[in-house]
Amino acid sequence: MCTHTPKCPSADSPDREAAHVVAAHPEQGWSLLCNAVVLFEDTGELLPDGQAVAPHRPLAAAA
Repeated sequence: MCTHTPKCPSADSPDREAAHVVAAHPEQGWSLLCNAVVLFEDTGELLPDGQAVAPHRPLAAAA
């Protein structure tokens, strides 16, 4: 799917979120990445094979 140079990380790569956005829908809270990953604004992901990745926001720093 990726036609960029250098190629975007694959959907099974640890840095898959670094792929280019090909369709952004901020009003709905999601974006489609070049590697076919759907990235949600809460940092959850839906992988091309249907696997869901739970949100992984960093924890807030202790005050």
